[in-house]
Amino acid sequence: MPDAAKAYLHSRPRWIRWREWLVGRRYAFAAFPDRPKPLVVVAYSRRDSVKALKMVRAVERDWAEAPQQCRDAYEEILKNSPKLVIVQFRRTNICGCLGHRHVIVKERPFAEPHDALGGDPAGELDIAYQRVERWLALPLMDIALDTQFVAGSRLREFQAERLRLQFLSILLHEINHMVRSQEPEASIRERSLAFYRDALAQYVENAKASLSLTIDRSFSRFEQD
Repeated sequence: MPDAAKAYLHSRPRWIRWREWLVGRRYAFAAFPDRPKPLVVVAYSRRDSVKALKMVRAVERDWAEAPQQCRDAYEEILKNSPKLVIVQFRRTNICGCLGHRHVIVKERPFAEPHDALGGDPAGELDIAYQRVERWLALPLMDIALDTQFVAGSRLREFQAERLRLQFLSILLHEINHMVRSQEPEASIRERSLAFYRDALAQYVENAKASLSLTIDRSFSRFEQD
């Protein structure tokens, strides 16, 4: 599927591709490693490429590293998702939310179904990454975990992991809306926050287990907890 999507984008008229390139529009592709769909297409501005690649990594790596029960909670949702999910990855948005599903696909190359992409309609959502960076998904937990790290590489690593898991939980939340449009918002939110909470907690536990705390001082309070 990623190869088919890349081939489709390249098959469009040259003037269209050049126009996109000149205005800085870029596309990156991410596939969940343990399932055939959805293929996630991250549509972003060239100036936001570093952050967009974090979204790609969240799908391709952080999903696979999440606890099994977290992934199981989305088994049927992803199984019934559109084959193609477009993420309009932007700095902010007018409505002020972290992200939301689009009823109509706005990203021009994917607005209409194409045989090269399976012939099925795509799903689309946006993520406002600067808003996500300021978001404490679970304030008490996020602050408590953050204070277990002191300044340095381990703190930066933790914050990068947290941001990617936030991106991933928002993506799963909005795909949930696509597949189960009648499900109450409270239920959808509970599922996505549980994914974020358990995946982040496992990351911290694995980090603790992989370090000798008598040598590495990147953690500050583990022995006190």
